[in-house]
Amino acid sequence: MGKPFASSADLADKARSFEELAPGVYALTAEGDPNVGAVEGEDFLVCFEAMATPVAAREWLALLRERTGKPVRYLVLSHYHAVRVLGASAFGADVVVAHEKTRELIAERGVEDWASEYARMPRLFKEPASIPGLTWPTLTFGDRVAIDLGGDRGTLELHHCGRGHTEGDLVAWLPERRVMFAGDLVESQAALYTGDAFHRDWAGATLDRVASFGAETLVGGRGAVARGRAEVDAAVAQTRDFLRVMLRETGGVRERGGTLKEAFERTHRALAPRYGAWPIFEHCLPFNVSRLWEELDGVERPRVWTAERDREVWEQLQG
Repeated sequence: MGKPFASSADLADKARSFEELAPGVYALTAEGDPNVGAVEGEDFLVCFEAMATPVAAREWLALLRERTGKPVRYLVLSHYHAVRVLGASAFGADVVVAHEKTRELIAERGVEDWASEYARMPRLFKEPASIPGLTWPTLTFGDRVAIDLGGDRGTLELHHCGRGHTEGDLVAWLPERRVMFAGDLVESQAALYTGDAFHRDWAGATLDRVASFGAETLVGGRGAVARGRAEVDAAVAQTRDFLRVMLRETGGVRERGGTLKEAFERTHRALAPRYGAWPIFEHCLPFNVSRLWEELDGVERPRVWTAERDREVWEQLQG
């Protein structure tokens, strides 16, 4: 009997942890569910990530309102995936910020990604009928943009570190606090999703750039907050190792003339002892290996995932 499709059988609520990482800097984590955060400006808020639906986002905002009543001026989206962006309307933000490539990807494949992620992770889509439509950034940038937080709070810097989890990932960096919100470019004790990734760039120059900031607190896309340089370095190293094992094992099968199924099985065996018990490992790996196989075959940009293609790949590799 095959494994349940993706995370369709993961229906149990997760225990949430709401933390103040530094004065006016907040994060909400939940046992491997997508992480979100917020930073207080002098008289406004910057929120990081939007969750999958407005109803889910309002639950996060209710927790945040226990600490601050400041209005949301900026909503920052690390990339285009539906579980990160479709709750945006709940924030009432004046400005929705993303990388310019993220806007292009929403236009190119946002509808298909919405259907794909809803089928893969239905629990995250609380009251999906509350989603008014695709989320469109109102401010985009190419390399770097800074938000003045006012008073003596310094700046929040948004950086594009290179291609990685997607073509348009950004990180949010608070230099005065040494705090980074890394999106899905880094995971802390959670498996990677690489179905829309550029594996070689990510494992090399992109993670080098992320590490170069010298963060002392890091909120990854999923998993626990990494506190202290040792934990931050470990989170970056875990992310890089996961990618390098995939490249080695999938690449080795391809070079020997093997099949995609063989590459999946070999990569699974190599990763499972260290990462197999971590959140969304089984969910992600078929899509990861499928994308990497095509990348090694010369398919430069990831193909669009549709709900139908998801099922085909799942049955082929996890069925």
